[in-house]
Amino acid sequence: MMNSFDNTISYASVIGLAYNSNTSCHIDAEFRYILFPIVYSLVFVLGLIGNCYVLWVFKRLSPANSMTEIKIFMVNLSVADLLFILTLPFWVVYYSTKGHWIFREIPCRVAGCLFFINTYCSIAFLAVISYNRYCAVAHPIETVQKNGRKRGIIISTIIWTVIIVSAAPFLFQDGTNNVNGVIRCFEGYDKNSALPVVIIHFILIGAFFIAFLIIITCNLLILNLLSTKAAQPSRSEKVKKQAFRMVCAVITVFCICFLPHHLVHGPWTLTVLGLWRVEDCVFRRAVNDAHQITLCLMGLNCTLDPIIYCFLTKKFRRFLTQRLSKWKSTRKSIRTISTETNIDGDIALHNTYNS
Repeated sequence: MMNSFDNTISYASVIGLAYNSNTSCHIDAEFRYILFPIVYSLVFVLGLIGNCYVLWVFKRLSPANSMTEIKIFMVNLSVADLLFILTLPFWVVYYSTKGHWIFREIPCRVAGCLFFINTYCSIAFLAVISYNRYCAVAHPIETVQKNGRKRGIIISTIIWTVIIVSAAPFLFQDGTNNVNGVIRCFEGYDKNSALPVVIIHFILIGAFFIAFLIIITCNLLILNLLSTKAAQPSRSEKVKKQAFRMVCAVITVFCICFLPHHLVHGPWTLTVLGLWRVEDCVFRRAVNDAHQITLCLMGLNCTLDPIIYCFLTKKFRRFLTQRLSKWKSTRKSIRTISTETNIDGDIALHNTYNS
């Protein structure tokens, strides 16, 4: 277990809070104790329903042994989201109790590990999905001819392996620490190990911006190719609209959920470890507040990812459209039967009254 606050550790977090050893500058974003329970509760309900429904649709549409490369990536993205979603009740309780971890050590480690896995699996799979769509547009014949399923499995395995190995330290280090009688979960850095922490965090930030560059480049190239390709006017216009929606969906999810966090995370890490603007309490509070908001935004990717699937595969859109039409026709039939029943009842009542 880590030492107490008054000794050598400046407490901050992968998911939270920062203090300054200078008691005149107490830094804690109090609004997070209201914001996180509300947002995470909504993400849990919507994300669980959305991602489970996505997996069910894919199971109905494609048997496991006939899934295409893009569907393999999307299924893996949903699985990554679900792993994080299952930890959200723990975080809701944690923030509802003002940042007091009432569970044991192991659940804290697992929750921190899955938070990391979901974040960087989502980023990695969104990047390979963007590249896959670019290849499908730029080299459609070669993409179809290649063994996409095998390549999708290999790439997915590599992504999971690299990220799980990177997240493994969360499972083997102390996750909880005692701050004045309050048990925190992954809210601590040791100033004595500041340099390794900075290096690791900036490597992650650099990896994010590489993925971000891939996503932006691939999606812009997709739009450029579609705007210059010769095709039937009606079909070309339809394809362009679908591609534009897909590009907007992917970039929007990335920019809302991940970009703000990785822009703020560098300055936040430096201020938390006391390596930058140590005496500027106002600045440190502002950076910490921004960090909490960006952490909250990252959780939204679990609810926004399913929206992307609607723009990626025709079968998925067709299946949803058919289900929606069936649901509407069923409701219409029920209303019609109910109306006819009421009319028949009124007529029978009227005849009885007249007789």
